[in-house]
Amino acid sequence: MSLDTLITNATVVTVNPDFDILYNGAVGIANGVIVHVGAPPASADAGETLDADGAMVLPGLVNTHTHLAMSLFRGLSDDLPLMRWLEEVMFPAEARHVSADFVRAGTLLSCAELLLSGTTTCCDGYFYEDATAEAVAEAGLRAVLGQGVIDFPAPGVADPKENVAAALRFVERWRTRSPLISPGIFCHSPYTCSGDTLRRAQAVTRDAGLLFQIHAAETKIEYDRIRSTHGATPVAYLDRLGILDERTLLVHTIWVDDSDIALLAKRKTPVSVTTESEMKLASGIAPIARFLAAGVGVGLGTDGCASNNDQDMFREMDLTAKLHKVNLLDPTAMDAATVLHLATMGGAAALGMADRIGSIEPGKAADLIVVESRRPHLAPCYSPVSHLVYAAGGADVRDVMVAGRWRVRNRELQTLDVQEIMDRAARWGERIGKGSAIPGA
Repeated sequence: MSLDTLITNATVVTVNPDFDILYNGAVGIANGVIVHVGAPPASADAGETLDADGAMVLPGLVNTHTHLAMSLFRGLSDDLPLMRWLEEVMFPAEARHVSADFVRAGTLLSCAELLLSGTTTCCDGYFYEDATAEAVAEAGLRAVLGQGVIDFPAPGVADPKENVAAALRFVERWRTRSPLISPGIFCHSPYTCSGDTLRRAQAVTRDAGLLFQIHAAETKIEYDRIRSTHGATPVAYLDRLGILDERTLLVHTIWVDDSDIALLAKRKTPVSVTTESEMKLASGIAPIARFLAAGVGVGLGTDGCASNNDQDMFREMDLTAKLHKVNLLDPTAMDAATVLHLATMGGAAALGMADRIGSIEPGKAADLIVVESRRPHLAPCYSPVSHLVYAAGGADVRDVMVAGRWRVRNRELQTLDVQEIMDRAARWGERIGKGSAIPGA
């Protein structure tokens, strides 16, 4: 067996259909693809052998919703209701500061944070998405990137009449430019985009077989507004427009009823839940257990750092499991294996990538992470899955591989200069902080 990389002496958490866990397992990689999972091969010619020393090896985490560039707004304003936070802080700050340079700097900062904490695939939606794509390509992260669309003057698209055309140009530029980047369109919400805009934007992605993203049913205010204006729930309104299908990703989907859930299941429309952000903004609790029971696909995301304020998917898993237990008064709800699945295979399926990523199986892309196990807070270990959800954190990630190439080794980024990125972020922070009137500060 000829391999580029052989990982041995590992606790391999495969997240395959049987959720197999292999102790003293091995993973062999060739040409960016997993070709061996199991006991150490009797004979193998490997260009590189990594002794995991008992560490946990698992699929790279999949962050199904974030706004990468908004890391530069981390902590700009906290503890406000969502609509006030958007209208009084975020929208004005974006109008003043967002540029291609801003987006590149914020995206690089987010890519560093994501890779160092074990995320190998993310789904982003924002403005100046060309700058996002260039930064993501430099970092070596796998990503679905949606050019932002709203029916107002937006950063990089001053004329709202050009919003969908600008998004189409982005899609065309990046469709074949990088094997790790899948372009798409991100319409902000049903209340910032008209029905015509939503239909035209979704038609672009549908024709190209790409992902269409939209915030939906996020708050009670949005729910009441859509009900009053269109006589339907946000989910039912989107279905009336013909938006719901398997290549549309609804983000948040908190304010839904049984009919909405049945519609999502019927249309095979996946959802992305961002627990930590939704808790912080007091938007509500997405009914993940009901989604799963109905057969609706669910992935986890962090949302952007302006509302979270971090992109650590380990924290997202821990909070998701515990929030649903206490909300349902059921300690068996959202067990560790279910939540780990949401952060890996569930996210992969929500992004239309279940055939490529999300588990450690032969034939899948070699997107995997090595999580240290010899730490005081991870000893003793009776269940690797329990530790990954309830005890481990992003800081425990030691090595990260994307498409067979190491992006992090021994907690050091291999593709980016972290100090330079942080220095640039600090300069942006000084600029933003000087002219910002921050409610609640």
